[in-house]
Amino acid sequence: MNRKGSVSQEAEFTFTPLVVLELAKDTHKDTKEWLIQRITDKKNVGGAQLYIKPLEMDDGLKTHNMYIIGASWRRLLLGAEAVCLVKEYQDGSMRAFTYLNKEQYKEFTDDNEDFLTMAECQYIIKRELENLRAIDETMIPGYPQAKLYPGKSIFRRLQTSGILIQYFPLHNRGELKKLTLNWYGRIKPAFLPIDSIQHYFGDSIGLYFAFLEYLTVALFPIALIGMPYYLFTWEDYDKYVLFASFNLIWSTIVLEFWKRGCAKLSYKWGTLVKKRKFEEPRPGFHGKLGINPATGRKEPTYPTYKRQLRIYFVSVPFVCLCLYFSLHVMMIYFRMENWALAFHQEEQTSISAFMLYGPSILYAVVIEIMNRIYRYVAEYLTSWENHRLESSHQNHLVLKVLVFNFTNCFSSLFYIAFVLQDMKLLRQSLATLLIASQILNQVVESFLPYCLQKRRNRKVKQKFQVSRVEKELPFVQQVKLEGEMDTYLGTFDDYLELFLQFGYVSLFSCVYPLAAILAILNNITEVYSDGLKMCRVFKRPFSEPASDIGVWQL
Repeated sequence: MNRKGSVSQEAEFTFTPLVVLELAKDTHKDTKEWLIQRITDKKNVGGAQLYIKPLEMDDGLKTHNMYIIGASWRRLLLGAEAVCLVKEYQDGSMRAFTYLNKEQYKEFTDDNEDFLTMAECQYIIKRELENLRAIDETMIPGYPQAKLYPGKSIFRRLQTSGILIQYFPLHNRGELKKLTLNWYGRIKPAFLPIDSIQHYFGDSIGLYFAFLEYLTVALFPIALIGMPYYLFTWEDYDKYVLFASFNLIWSTIVLEFWKRGCAKLSYKWGTLVKKRKFEEPRPGFHGKLGINPATGRKEPTYPTYKRQLRIYFVSVPFVCLCLYFSLHVMMIYFRMENWALAFHQEEQTSISAFMLYGPSILYAVVIEIMNRIYRYVAEYLTSWENHRLESSHQNHLVLKVLVFNFTNCFSSLFYIAFVLQDMKLLRQSLATLLIASQILNQVVESFLPYCLQKRRNRKVKQKFQVSRVEKELPFVQQVKLEGEMDTYLGTFDDYLELFLQFGYVSLFSCVYPLAAILAILNNITEVYSDGLKMCRVFKRPFSEPASDIGVWQL
């Protein structure tokens, strides 16, 4: 793949497409010309200094709302320095890349285009596009109602105005085929190709699958010990205490060993050093343009006291209200349990016996629905709080979601264990919640999106066959197919699922030892289903540097 080139008009038609940008079909001509100018302008005048051209069919016709974006090799190297990518130095140490000393880095030569992975190049372009900010523009050309002010993120304003539909990185079909064969193309016991996943999708996704694999292996000891407990000591409460003590020790050791393994991976991938680098404002942050006292650069500013007022007088009360509603739903569930038990004692039929499980199943479904609705509300509130840094934004979002999900999923189990003290009901509720949540997550996150994507793929292929003039470019079809895919929203939901699973196992497997076995089976399925959705169902996500799994690293 040729990424090299010089800043010239001829190079505009020879660069390697890395990112696709799609505008609304009725986008004003002035808007397109202005946006293209800002993307191609040099950095010293506020541009991104990238290449861009319309997506072109084989017959010479151009799609005027889809553009492909790339960059020269020199521009990518300068971008690697700007985003502080870390590479291996000649002496074996990991150092932040600098363009002036590029020859001092291992595996760097002027014609070695593999020095930067495709994922890293796409990440560089993404950062440049998202950091395009208004300078002296007061509005988006062609849209007087879409106001701009100095420091405003241009891409964010284009998105909120409905002008920019999406922008996404392209797949590399050759690399993707090799990855799928080594990942989910083989149905046999084997470790995941973690390095290949990180190379193609980036650090954050590589660390997620490394953690998924690590947790699955770590569950085997507790599953092996839990099986005899399930078979021979079901009602021995003294041995429940021993199993609970083992769970406590196991969970502590598992988390500490993961921190060590995570540090090894992040050092190997060059992100352990990057962790200490200065963090830029997130693209969605907005405010009046001011001077950063630490860097001396112009950037948006927003008073801290305003953010604190929004958090403590709006977000916190709303979260408390949601927690109260969750506990109220829990009490309704217990009333339904009492009704089902009374009905069975009166009727004593197979139907009434089956209905004993009805409240637990219904409650499990309601919990999943409430969790998903609350997630959207939490995202809106966190965005409204206007955090300056992406790490701060993510921390507040995770805190909101964790507090609610922990209460929503575990409050009924704690109530049964310590208030009702009904071990039979606790086992039944735990098994129902665990199994139902795993099935619903697999269906909603993998099976349903896969079926919908297969249907969309057929429609796109049929459209190409009808509109074919002579011979269509495979690249054009690839762009269209990927543009129709759903957007991968990140590892947040995946980590949340593992967090809840870890809670079920570590807190309650002493009364239901099969929980660890169910978790292992779910994780093995998750490896293949997540691989399928990453490679075939969702658009390729932009690579994101990560030195650990963030706030999930307890």
